[in-house]
Amino acid sequence: MAEDIHAYARHIPISSQKVRLVVDLVRGKDVQEALTTLKFVPNQAAQPVSKVIASAMANAEENFGVSRDDLYIYRIFADEGPTRKWRRFGARGRFKPWLRRSSHITVVLRERD
Repeated sequence: MAEDIHAYARHIPISSQKVRLVVDLVRGKDVQEALTTLKFVPNQAAQPVSKVIASAMANAEENFGVSRDDLYIYRIFADEGPTRKWRRFGARGRFKPWLRRSSHITVVLRERD
């Protein structure tokens, strides 16, 4: 059995709360099934998540020689990335903060026995 295969996507300009909704759909599934599922998910976060899973699958094939049919998503999670703080000026000399949140996506694949 090969080691854990990792792939990361950092500074994705979508909040981690929104990415976690998509990530929860594919946790524990086979890689091929997960990519097919993400193709039909309307959320904006589905595209970067599928790119990270595809990258992890390519890492497994190139670096470890593992067939893509034997892979499943062992762990997948979305952490909070840096937040850019912008200002929007409001009434009576005040300003309203705009928080541009970002996230980091991590995928760990394993080979089925």
